[in-house]
Amino acid sequence: MPAGVANSYLTLEDNTVYSYLVNDHWYPDVSYSFVNAMDESLGIDWPIPPAEWEISEKDKSHPMLESAAPVPAKKVLVTGANGQLGLALREEFPNAEFTDRNELDITSSDLRAARPWRQYDLIINAAAYTAVDTAETPEGRQMAWKINAEATANLTRVANEYNITLVHVSSDYVFDGTKESYSEEDGLCPLGVYAQTKAAGDVAISTARKHYLIRTSWVIGEGNNFVRTMKSLADRGIKPSVVDDQVGRLTFTEDLVKGIKHLLNTDAPYGTYNLSNEGNPASWADIAKKVYELAGKSADDVTPTSTAKYYEGKENISPRPANSMLKLDKIKAAGFTPPAWEEALVNYIQKEK
Repeated sequence: MPAGVANSYLTLEDNTVYSYLVNDHWYPDVSYSFVNAMDESLGIDWPIPPAEWEISEKDKSHPMLESAAPVPAKKVLVTGANGQLGLALREEFPNAEFTDRNELDITSSDLRAARPWRQYDLIINAAAYTAVDTAETPEGRQMAWKINAEATANLTRVANEYNITLVHVSSDYVFDGTKESYSEEDGLCPLGVYAQTKAAGDVAISTARKHYLIRTSWVIGEGNNFVRTMKSLADRGIKPSVVDDQVGRLTFTEDLVKGIKHLLNTDAPYGTYNLSNEGNPASWADIAKKVYELAGKSADDVTPTSTAKYYEGKENISPRPANSMLKLDKIKAAGFTPPAWEEALVNYIQKEK
């Protein structure tokens, strides 16, 4: 009998054995739905009248159908609850269970025992190690591999075993930036350690039967990010030098989450989707200039510089892709067209004031 389908039985002879399979163990802290089998409204023609049954007091106390509780909906789990993306997901998935590394260690090899996974039908993995340069150090390298690769593999195994849909958010860094733009079909070619770990995570999730792999770029949301840094510098009258030979598009978490929810709500085909904001290609310096203008300052306060010059003399610097433009044809074909980053930036700055 499928999960969620009411079932009952009546034995007609003594010493009858009734054997059946269950989809999961019983948990004392989980709400279950029961219906009283003696309810006449069910219209069941029992061979022995209910008045003659030998039935436990517990089963006698089950509610009649009209007052029975519906079967609880399966749960949604969001990892990386306190990151920029995790905070945005709270707005679109208010009833989900949000967790961070202190509450659920997704890097654990014993992840299978960490939750009653049959109660879940969706996991959104927003957890990631994003310290790109620190990942080049011995300690950072180990953490990047654990969080970006091993944890994703662990979640994939859980998703496959319990038939859970898995959403995983990846990065433009899985590409080397030598092409003008990248589609979902382009091969992985990561540069630094962070990029390599994200690419390994992409390979892991690709083995999940029900998955959405979301590749995005230059994420901006709640918390520390490039736009907020530039806005703070502008407000304090500081004139920064900003890299002008890395090109891409911003992705605002509000739009990223809406795109993810669209794929889920429309039952879009599983697979990989690029998802950033629309708009013209821009360098970090171009974006900084726009932020300065929106802050009421002069764009000339921002001095363009090369990546090589900006990082000159610094240690443990990860290589960056020179071009992070992601083609959005597939997500648009699925019915979702994100707004241009230029428009989203204006809205973001207005909210910051």
